[in-house]
Amino acid sequence: MNGIEIIASAILGTSGALQIVTSGAAAYAMKAKRKKTIISGTPSVSVLRPVCGLENNIEETLRTTFETTWHGKVELLFCVDREDDPIVPVVRGLIAEYPSVEARLLVGRDHVSGNPKLNNLIKGWREAQHEFVLMADSNVLLPADYIERLFACWDDETGLVTSPPVGVDAANMWGSLECGFLNTYQGRWQLSSDAFENGYAQGKMLFWRKDILDAAGGPEALGAEMAEDVASTKVVRAAGKKVRLLNQLMPQPIGERDFKSVWSRQVRWAKVRRMGFPAVFCAEILAGVGLPMLMTLILTFTGLLSWWWLLAVPALWFGVEFAVASLAGWPRSLRDVATWVIRDAMLPLIWVSAWRGNSFEWRGNAMDASEVTAKARG
Repeated sequence: MNGIEIIASAILGTSGALQIVTSGAAAYAMKAKRKKTIISGTPSVSVLRPVCGLENNIEETLRTTFETTWHGKVELLFCVDREDDPIVPVVRGLIAEYPSVEARLLVGRDHVSGNPKLNNLIKGWREAQHEFVLMADSNVLLPADYIERLFACWDDETGLVTSPPVGVDAANMWGSLECGFLNTYQGRWQLSSDAFENGYAQGKMLFWRKDILDAAGGPEALGAEMAEDVASTKVVRAAGKKVRLLNQLMPQPIGERDFKSVWSRQVRWAKVRRMGFPAVFCAEILAGVGLPMLMTLILTFTGLLSWWWLLAVPALWFGVEFAVASLAGWPRSLRDVATWVIRDAMLPLIWVSAWRGNSFEWRGNAMDASEVTAKARG
């Protein structure tokens, strides 16, 4: 073997091994028995949901907050920046519909960080009355036993319980592409990391014991990074604790998407990962099938591999993803599988784009790493 063949073989073997190992580890994480929870009784919980604008299925997702089966005290705190936001009547209507549930809408923004979501949430944290606090994005569906599931993960090493979203109910092809990024790519990697006791946070759902975050400086400390999930992971690890994942991830209705929105969202998240954990992000170039297929093509041209490997590699690659999706009950139609191929073709371009600059736009808010860091230091 010459030098090119050695390098190509090493990249192909490493990428293939990562695909198989992460898929197997994700499957294990979904089915493994948890350590015995240390939570006894029915602790009180404050649920914070930041809201902004009218998203698809928003009334449905917010309604699930009220329909919890938890027998302990629960207070719901919805946080919005402005009184004239179109989501305000929806939230107030739900609060009126469930008079037996303790729920309030808090209006206003405190500029404590360069992160607009944290600036919206901070008032909820300050108003929260209970020992445990859940921060849950408005576009996630919460099953009736969501609080029971969160507490079930809380063992003596836990500092935070989290859940990445599972994309469901895609209404078009680009919606399925979004699901492909969320589920068998990002969700699979996050579950597999948890299986190796190296869980990391996802901002969609952050379940804190209040004193742990307060000891680190409160939610303001989460403004030290471009995204609160990266900062949350670092806070928990600095405290000598672990981030735990639900083994049944929370669903997010996707609805319709367009290619531009999917692209910009994935580049934004890639930049967040690159700035938060640069060494890990460097290895992401090995995550999709694109580079392995290029290496396979090189090895077939040099005669080291037979041409049938050009069919075997993608069949194996997406076959293990399909197995994970089947086990988890995630979307896996022919359209879904087709978008996995599109997703993996995009991954190298997203990876390269993530190295360009330290700023992006989130919901109309311009965010720059230097400004976020300066605000955190101030």
